[in-house]
Amino acid sequence: MGEIYNRLEKDVRYVESLKACINCGTCTAICPAAEFYIYDPRTVATIVQSQDDAQIINLLISETIWYCGECMSCKTRCPRGNAPGLLIIALRALSQDLGYFTESEKGRQQLALKRAIGGKILSHGYCINPDSFAPELHPEQGPIWDWETKNIHEVMDKLGANYQGDGAGALRKIPEADLEEIRRIFEVTGGMDRFNKIEEFSKIKADEMGIAFGEGMDNDYFRSIYTTNNQTHTRE
Repeated sequence: MGEIYNRLEKDVRYVESLKACINCGTCTAICPAAEFYIYDPRTVATIVQSQDDAQIINLLISETIWYCGECMSCKTRCPRGNAPGLLIIALRALSQDLGYFTESEKGRQQLALKRAIGGKILSHGYCINPDSFAPELHPEQGPIWDWETKNIHEVMDKLGANYQGDGAGALRKIPEADLEEIRRIFEVTGGMDRFNKIEEFSKIKADEMGIAFGEGMDNDYFRSIYTTNNQTHTRE
């Protein structure tokens, strides 16, 4: 048992996730991610149960821990009540805390998620907000989203939303006092510290890779992690 494992076992999500894995493979059989990605939750559980720091570090720097969709099908099917999905969350958190996430393609994309979703929760009170949606970053949505973005007020009026308005209603403007409360929650729970670490370690990795790093989405490093796909993630 080493330092890395010691840190992992202090995470309540680890405590709740891995009680007595018998390596039956039920989690892998039911896992939607395992059907498409090169991913096996049973193997992850086996590695963690070994308490071997070297093997656990290999997980923390790998693509593996970023494939889980957190649907928790594993929890509902495990005959011993284990929850590999929770174990994955604990591993992801440790990878972010120690900076290992920047060593994998999918791990580096945590910066994009932090800025495109997490940052919007703090600034707008919503994880996705039309004010900050960039259609050019989502070609998979086709021309409809681009049209809706350009005609957002008309669209929202027809949908009955209170877009950017005061009071109640969908997509209403969140009062600054409420946004400040959200930020305090992030501070108290460690969310803000996690965000800062993602930024800090991403900047270090960008410098190592020789890619220009900046705030927001208009910089080379963000575009690189957002668009890069080495095509080795899925099963043939």
